[in-house]
Amino acid sequence: MLLLRSSSASLLNGLQSWYGSPAVRFSRRNLDGRFVIAASKEAANSRPTLNVVFEPFEEVKKELLLVPTVPQASLSRHKFSDECEAAINEQINVEYNVSYVYHAMYAYFDRDNVALKGLAKFFKESSEEERQHAEKLIDYQNKRGGKVKLQSMLMPLSEFDHAEKGDALHAMELALSLEKLTNEKLLNLHRVADQNNDANLADFVESEFLTEQVEAIKKMSEYVAQLRRVGKGHGVWHFDQMLINHVAAA
Repeated sequence: MLLLRSSSASLLNGLQSWYGSPAVRFSRRNLDGRFVIAASKEAANSRPTLNVVFEPFEEVKKELLLVPTVPQASLSRHKFSDECEAAINEQINVEYNVSYVYHAMYAYFDRDNVALKGLAKFFKESSEEERQHAEKLIDYQNKRGGKVKLQSMLMPLSEFDHAEKGDALHAMELALSLEKLTNEKLLNLHRVADQNNDANLADFVESEFLTEQVEAIKKMSEYVAQLRRVGKGHGVWHFDQMLINHVAAA
């Protein structure tokens, strides 16, 4: 506290401008003919620092209106459009169909008169991977409050022999085409998410599928290039052995 004989208010104004802090306040009062200037520091939280006031109990009222009361409706659904729900169901069907085709390839190469065990195992694992992708999409659909609607699947080919290319190259080229088609469908799902401002769905597709899909296309492309080099005879058997050893090492 300062005891000053000056009666001028200019000193008070000067002190206030000198410190310049809104948390420090100066006051003046008369005490026995002397002016007393006192400085006090206000609590930092004594006044709001933002112009926006968040009132959760007021704002939640509009959200309470969005909570359904009928038992058939999802309680967790929020900011999830019908278009995104339909696009996810379409992608589930794509993944199951690709898995079905890969399973047919596995059955073909596992025949006793074909006996390419490396290719059989490779396509069996590819089938399981695509089915896992479908199940992951099903889990996500349920998490967002959508309804899974499984669609019918067409019967895949059961014969993969080709007079010019041979069965191994023909099947691997078909697999590469399927991976590119799946990638195109995933990009379409991501585009639907962007159009509906669904950041969570877009992030889900990016983090869980797109990177893995690019890697799968690269691997299939290398296998196609290698099979085109080795021809239809002993080279295919050697490639098949490479697949067996690669899978065993992994």
